[in-house]
Amino acid sequence: MDECKSNLLKGKRGVIMGIANDRSIASGIAEAFINHGAEIGISYHPALESRAMKIAESTGASFAHSCDAEKEGEIASFFNKVGQKWDNIDFLIHSIAFADKTYMKDKYSDITKDAFAQALDISCYSFTEAAKECAPLMKNGGSMITLSYYGAQKFIPHYNVMGVAKAALEASVMYLANDFGVDNIRVNCISAGPIRTLASSAIRDFPELLSWHRTHSPIKSNTTIEEVGGTATYLVSELSKGVTGEIIYVDSGYHTIGVRSPENKAPKQ
Repeated sequence: MDECKSNLLKGKRGVIMGIANDRSIASGIAEAFINHGAEIGISYHPALESRAMKIAESTGASFAHSCDAEKEGEIASFFNKVGQKWDNIDFLIHSIAFADKTYMKDKYSDITKDAFAQALDISCYSFTEAAKECAPLMKNGGSMITLSYYGAQKFIPHYNVMGVAKAALEASVMYLANDFGVDNIRVNCISAGPIRTLASSAIRDFPELLSWHRTHSPIKSNTTIEEVGGTATYLVSELSKGVTGEIIYVDSGYHTIGVRSPENKAPKQ
């Protein structure tokens, strides 16, 4: 771990939910926050405990607790533990999503009712529940951030029900921003470009998606967890105190492209 790069987040503390491994977006955010002076606690899925604990150790997290967002009462229990540790927090990062990969292969219309409900519950409702449980701990205001992807706005092959869940998540951001704005709590969403993570491994032909994104985005590059971490740092800092209810794209500008330029060629690696 490098020494603190700045004091931008000095004095701020909060939780990052959904740490998976050192390549996850949540771990990139954790690293950025520590580098800018914040104090963090993390949650992880029980099946990923060994990997998550390595991240907790490497970042110097104040605590790490298991939280299975699909199980009734687990999110409330997690924030009860947070409240026992800290009487006030400044930020919440929500990086939790899941859909049965069986239904991310062919047609979206093949989804079953149970699989649809599971995807919406874990990928969307978990943020609403976490926000509700977290808000009372933000006694001096704060910043809540969740993570999305462009498949919430446009069709992406093999993203299927996750795209629908992310669309619901993005809509939730606007409504939660309205709910908690009176308490000086800001709610925003980062829509990151495709990143090779544990979650993205469920998407068929993901390497081709990365190549297409790199070729046709204005910056001609793929998104990194460090770039997402930088934007999250901004959204938690006082520099963004007038920003709420926003979907902020960190995708090398890919979302601005309508039709690919015929002269576009894959950049040299």
